[in-house]
Amino acid sequence: MNKLVKNSIWILIAVLGASAVGGIALNRGESINALWFITAALCVYAIAYRFYAAWIAATVLIVDETRATPAERLDNGRDFMPTNKWIVFGHHFAAIAGPGPLVGPTLAAQFGYLPGTLWILFGAVLGGCVQDMVTLFLSTRRNARSLGQMARDELGPFGGTAALIGTFAIMIILIAVLGLVVVNAMKHSPWATFTVSATIPIAMITGLYMRHFRPGQVLEASLLGVILLLLSVAGGGLIDEHETLRNLFDHEGLTLAWWIMAYGLAAAILPVWLLLAPRDYLSTYVKLGTITLLAIAIIMLQPDIKMPAITQFIDGTGPIFGGKLFPFVFITIACGAISGFHALIASGTTPKLLTNERDIRMIGYGGMLLESFVAIMAMIAATVLDPGVFFAINSSAGVVGANAVDAVAKISSWGYPVTVEQMQILAQQMGEATLFARTGGAPSLAVGMASIFGSAFGDGMLALWYHFAIMFEAIFILTTLDAGTRVGRFMLQDMLGNIWPKMAETSWLPSVIFTSSLVVAGWGYFLYIGVIDPNGGVNILWPLFGIANQMLAAIALCVATGILIKSDKFKFAWVTGLPLLWLITITTTAALQKIAGADTRIGFFAAANDLTDKLAAGVLPPEKAIVAPQLIFNLQLDAWLTLFFVSLLWLIVFDMLRVCSRYLAGKPVLPLTESPHSPSRLVEEWVRD
Repeated sequence: MNKLVKNSIWILIAVLGASAVGGIALNRGESINALWFITAALCVYAIAYRFYAAWIAATVLIVDETRATPAERLDNGRDFMPTNKWIVFGHHFAAIAGPGPLVGPTLAAQFGYLPGTLWILFGAVLGGCVQDMVTLFLSTRRNARSLGQMARDELGPFGGTAALIGTFAIMIILIAVLGLVVVNAMKHSPWATFTVSATIPIAMITGLYMRHFRPGQVLEASLLGVILLLLSVAGGGLIDEHETLRNLFDHEGLTLAWWIMAYGLAAAILPVWLLLAPRDYLSTYVKLGTITLLAIAIIMLQPDIKMPAITQFIDGTGPIFGGKLFPFVFITIACGAISGFHALIASGTTPKLLTNERDIRMIGYGGMLLESFVAIMAMIAATVLDPGVFFAINSSAGVVGANAVDAVAKISSWGYPVTVEQMQILAQQMGEATLFARTGGAPSLAVGMASIFGSAFGDGMLALWYHFAIMFEAIFILTTLDAGTRVGRFMLQDMLGNIWPKMAETSWLPSVIFTSSLVVAGWGYFLYIGVIDPNGGVNILWPLFGIANQMLAAIALCVATGILIKSDKFKFAWVTGLPLLWLITITTTAALQKIAGADTRIGFFAAANDLTDKLAAGVLPPEKAIVAPQLIFNLQLDAWLTLFFVSLLWLIVFDMLRVCSRYLAGKPVLPLTESPHSPSRLVEEWVRD
């Protein structure tokens, strides 16, 4: 009877989910309620986690909860240390959930709500979650080795070296974009800048509390940290109203960029328990609490989606970024569906903290499902806005004009009416001077979230809700930036360790400082270029970010597929092989368009040549002419980087196919580098107790 009831419940969930997905996909012309999105997401996620993830963990990976993890065997109290599974989940989720699930769906909404929503749902359960869980498992079985090092160990020096270089270079681009988004969100916003800054000492206080003041009292430390975070939001409002104090936190983008670089360096060097882990852990409370509150508000309000299912901009003429629906919707939405950056975390900090293999499914697959749900919430928050308001916030001055009157005229001509008065009133309600041309996706998402919260819980607090949403977004991004910088340090130490073994020691302070500084200098340069770009940096860096991110996911799936085949699991290789094939297709197509495209809004070389001609002809405005040489150089650099990345990807793919074909033919290949089985004393103690 119990089995019959359970089966009936899952059948009902499947039918409800299919109906919701069908309602979203087939709706045309009429407004659709946001509840359809939440229902579809929860049903799809529940079925995928209960059946697909469980099957992969038990049958394909064969997780072993009696096996000691690297955190137990290599515990050094700094980078390797067994950690409570919920804290690890919080750290992992906070680290992977960067700008992608927030900004990607917001930007991709220029195509309409339908393409992005379908990609978020099915890209996650079939691709992103699988990549995260499999990579975490493989790294855990290999002493928490990085993705690039696993590629070198399993594929050989040729493909492995390409993967090492590629993953590190790609990661530098990814972190730069994370920094750019948070700079755009905090620029000339004292409220947001104070609140985000306050999260750093709050995290350190929480870390010291759990480590020294009250060891093991996780609940106490959590309550303390969350209360302080909420007070920091209210404190930001008081700072913003004080004439003298607000000037201390009112900064240009470049100043904020330098401070973010300093934070990234500190996060990479300081012990993980002092800043990184508690900050990510506390961030998870804010993130989960905010997303839960947003879901409750949506259920209460049941708002209608105002953006069309598909807009005219699927032809590539969109004002936010250039490019047609295929392949750029799959490039623009990365972290909400599948993200290579996650593979760096799953083979970087997380396996060094994982106490037991049984938690891999929850942390790897479940963490990515939660991020995908964040992306669905972001899509709803962006598309419940009037389309005219959405495009006014996200379109740069270079596209619609610097003058508010010109901007609204241009946007209204597209069929999405908006007025100057409407935008002025909205800015006043949000506590901002203006909302025109606030590119990057974060401000428009904050406006959408504040509108939903305000309608549900009180319109009189719109400014508070807006800045709470900004803090929520900035925390998302900075926790990925700090974890990414630390992972970059691990990767660089791995690479330099091949030359001088001492450099690979993660506890040797000179190596830690040297490699951390190099990583920050790398992404700091691209952040600087994005900040000085008159168009807000999004047009230059976001497409490169998306392409690089998905290429990194393809590299991770290459390594995973190769290891599965070498582990005599050829019949299961499709689990990683099919998403790999899709990613190769979309990344190669997008890369070729960005390199060779004649449209100046798409092709890097075309844009560089156009800017060069305008500079020579003297037709550029003075402020743009000053930075034009740097922008030209960086457009060309982006083009060569894209060519470099796609070349590396194909080198790795061919090397993986070479290794697999040799193995299947019975020819010698490098042996598996899985560490020997070692019984977990933590499990034994648990059983004894």
